[in-house]
Amino acid sequence: MTNRCAWVTKEQAYIDYHDKEWGVPVYDDRHLFEMLCLEGAQAGLSWWTILQKRENYRKAFDNFDAQKIVCYTDEKLEALRENPGIVRNRLKIQSVVTNAKAFLKIQKEYGTFSNYIWGFVDHAPITNHWATIEEVPTTTEISDIMSKRLKKDGFKFVGSTICYSYMQAVGMVNDHTLDCFCHPTNKSD
Repeated sequence: MTNRCAWVTKEQAYIDYHDKEWGVPVYDDRHLFEMLCLEGAQAGLSWWTILQKRENYRKAFDNFDAQKIVCYTDEKLEALRENPGIVRNRLKIQSVVTNAKAFLKIQKEYGTFSNYIWGFVDHAPITNHWATIEEVPTTTEISDIMSKRLKKDGFKFVGSTICYSYMQAVGMVNDHTLDCFCHPTNKSD
């Protein structure tokens, strides 16, 4: 039997997310933007809720193309609020547009969003060595700093807990527990 982190359920989508995405470094700007928006949508909800709606989000938000999102009209935003395939919270929907504007500004300033966001961890993933899921923090000093900076740079729904979940999701930190087959110490290359 394959050992996985204790938070993984028997749902295949969750298993796939854990095994193939969570903790794997991501450098693609579009994917980094998508994950930031999805983590923001998760606020107050479970990741499972968002994971189940991820394809709906991709369709609803033009595959997280920031150039298209910044052009959304009031009519488009209203249609999104009526879309049962996504979380229909007005502030969360609006935050995707706000974040797209901030994202494009960051791209212009840093060359890529990846350069900016990975700078918070000195451009190298942090591998932690937690024995149990209970040891894994929900925030860190880095997520606190990231949250403050993202807010200063115009992003919404980027509290420290969301930032830390985001760091885990895009592989800036690897929080697979030591008994999990995905932890780097259990990989044989």
